[in-house]
Amino acid sequence: MSKKPAQVAIVGAGPAGLFAAERLAAAGLGVTVYDRMASPGRKFLLAGRGGLNLTHSEPREAFLARYGEARAWLQPVIDAFPPPALQAWAETLGEPTFVGSSGRVFPRSFKASPLLRAWLRRLDGLGVKLVTRHRLVGWGPNNALIFETADGRKTVRADAVILALGGASWPRMGSDGAWVDLLGAKDVPVAPLKPANMGVQIGWSPDFAARFAGQPLKGIAVAAGGPRTLGEAMITATGLEGSAIYAVSGRLRDGLATGRQTLTIDLRPSLSAEAIAGKLEGARAKDSLSTILRKRLAMAPQALGLLREGTGGPLPQSALGIARRIKAVALPVDSVSGIERAISSAGGVMAEAIADNGALKALPHVFVAGEMLDWEAPTGGYLLQASFATGEAAAQAVAASLKVRLADIAPSDW
Repeated sequence: MSKKPAQVAIVGAGPAGLFAAERLAAAGLGVTVYDRMASPGRKFLLAGRGGLNLTHSEPREAFLARYGEARAWLQPVIDAFPPPALQAWAETLGEPTFVGSSGRVFPRSFKASPLLRAWLRRLDGLGVKLVTRHRLVGWGPNNALIFETADGRKTVRADAVILALGGASWPRMGSDGAWVDLLGAKDVPVAPLKPANMGVQIGWSPDFAARFAGQPLKGIAVAAGGPRTLGEAMITATGLEGSAIYAVSGRLRDGLATGRQTLTIDLRPSLSAEAIAGKLEGARAKDSLSTILRKRLAMAPQALGLLREGTGGPLPQSALGIARRIKAVALPVDSVSGIERAISSAGGVMAEAIADNGALKALPHVFVAGEMLDWEAPTGGYLLQASFATGEAAAQAVAASLKVRLADIAPSDW
């Protein structure tokens, strides 16, 4: 009689959990994935609604720098499963990738649903069991998992457990951060969860909000106490959203904890103040400033409105003065959007909670992957890359604990 394979329970059916499940099932382990939602990959599908940005093509040093303070412990994790490896994996599912004009990497179909469907078929073929509508609520004797289900509480025992429960953004998609209290009760150190990649709240004048909410600001650069970021933003009724804003939102969030913060927007980052002034000089005296800016700088109405909305008093009279204002529209930030509206979250299980073998020190047979670890990164593919890479790291750690070898991932330069 053949020996029953070791059993692994993975809690969380997002990219980190599903990738760990694939790797372990391919090695012959019995894998069951539990999720509290009715179907897997809810947040993954939402993230790919406007185009699934899997990773980024920028050089290694620049890529790793995106993880800030978490780089020290994330670097070997991402080096073991770098962007080219993620791209190669997507191709095995029939989704070759391409690099967009911004350097972001997308699957050929551009959306998440074709890739997820192919992925779930692979997992089913590997024997992975997917159990939905199971919410983790605690631990029982001998560290058994306790789930709340429609039929009452259920106890699950496994040889190893991977928690991939996400952060606390987009809670309606399943990642509500409820696990913080569960792990806290087991003395696992967790950094408080905070919004990341979120919009900012700005006290627009009623007229500006009414006229321009829903309008884009294209080809801008933003700064907030650090390097400026090129990108786009969207004006909302209460502030600003968009990739350029998300890139500086963490600095604004942390700065607001100690005082008021200012967001600075360069409406024409490709031109110097002197070059802008040169374009404005010699305009016809009878033309209004709005007409001059529209004709000579191709400024959209919302950009003109923003120029007047910024602090600094009345617009200067000189061409150079106006040019300098265009290069640095100062907007006081009242607050950042709440975690429920954020793209991702910061905080989570701290690096010090994890033993050298990859397990939690307080729960030696439990491993952690994905966004519930204490790291944050901007949008642009960095979030999914780290989720997959930490899923790979957790799978490797579980395999080592169970004395099983995973198939090698072909090394690739990046």
